Amino acid sequence: MIRPDDLEHCRNAIREGSYSFHAASRLLPVSVRDPALALYAFCRLADDEVDFGADKPAAVLSLSDRLDAAYQGRPRNAPADRAFTALIEDFDMPRALPEALLEGLAWDGMERRYASLSDLRSYSARVASAVGAMMCVLMRVRDEQALARACDLGVAMQLTNIARDIGEDARAGRLYLPTDWLAEEGLTPDGILGQPKPSKALKRMTRRLLAEANRLYLRSEPGIARLPLSARPGIFAARHCYDAIGRRLARLDHDSISTRATTTSGHKMRLLGLSMIRAAWVSVTPESPVIYARPLPETAFLVEAAAHPAPQTKEWSEPLLSVLSQLRAQDTATPAE
Repeated sequence: MIRPDDLEHCRNAIREGSYSFHAASRLLPVSVRDPALALYAFCRLADDEVDFGADKPAAVLSLSDRLDAAYQGRPRNAPADRAFTALIEDFDMPRALPEALLEGLAWDGMERRYASLSDLRSYSARVASAVGAMMCVLMRVRDEQALARACDLGVAMQLTNIARDIGEDARAGRLYLPTDWLAEEGLTPDGILGQPKPSKALKRMTRRLLAEANRLYLRSEPGIARLPLSARPGIFAARHCYDAIGRRLARLDHDSISTRATTTSGHKMRLLGLSMIRAAWVSVTPESPVIYARPLPETAFLVEAAAHPAPQTKEWSEPLLSVLSQLRAQDTATPAE
């Protein structure tokens, strides 16, 4: 069980750091909302440490130690770590899911670039769909179709985030746009990083990201009908709150350089109302055949891990060990250079 004081710490962290998820979580039943807040707090704090820390490789390696300690049942003496360890035990959380998140954050630590949309979906699968699959586990849902659609939603939300933050990321030296898209537009990474300027080319790429996100938002919806009835409004709310950011960006002529698309508190409240209506509607309408669409190739491993959990192991997977080994070498080499 998650300690009440640890849960309150997680609740405050999400309230300050993720307005969209905090708003959506208000519609989740307590049995899901409390562990979800613990999950998001651990993931959000980890993501912030990697994104904004001075030493990204060190932050990822520290996170790997914290995650390993959690699965050993000996968490670091911090509220988010203790809460995450409790939910691992309460829900038998497959280690492969937070491992995938850690691998995505390690890619951030290595400042990896993504050559294609498929590569970007692979990244999004790790940093967002893994969280969606973990949310299903918190709802006691192991249905493959529901998991596949949850992973679609995760990729859609991450692509929306990437589209919104192109300017902010570029000024911070981060680039997520597929490099083959840049080449098609006659651009180079160095030409965008540092001081990006609004251009028709960047607007076209923003539009392409949002189009892919919208396709996946629509694909994700039939999966919500397979979630517990009481959880459906909250998941619809998350879907609508993130999609609203993309719609706002479209109204700004797809310019994510000059401004950062946001939604108001009043708009979020209206979206919560819409989400309750849509949750009721899917409960009485026939199931869409889209529910049986195959998982994205980039998310299939997450669906398999959540639907058919293997016995918990205390060892990292080989792909993750390889990435962590590269990070250790990078972290060791940096001071000498």
